[in-house]
Amino acid sequence: MNLSTPDLVGTAAAICSMTSFTPQIVKIWRERDASSVSLRMYVVTVTGFALWIAYGALTQSWPIVASNGVCLVLSGVILALKWRFRDG
Repeated sequence: MNLSTPDLVGTAAAICSMTSFTPQIVKIWRERDASSVSLRMYVVTVTGFALWIAYGALTQSWPIVASNGVCLVLSGVILALKWRFRDG
C-alpha cells in the first residue's frame, strides 16, 4: 500500500488528534478530579467533532468521519468524567 504525502500527513494528524485526549483522561481518572477541566471548552470541542462528523458524512469522507468519531468519543469521556467527579 503506497500512501501519498497528503495521506501520510492526514494519517499523522488523525493519530495525533485521537491520542491527544488520552493523557487528560488518564490524569482525571487517576486523580479522581476534573476541576481543572474547562466544561465550556469541552462542550465546544464535542460540538466541533460532531459537526466534523456531519461534514465528513455529507462529503462522504469516511476518514474524516472515523477520526472525528474517535475524537468525539474520547472528548465525550472527558465530559462524562467532568460530570462524575464534579464538586459537591
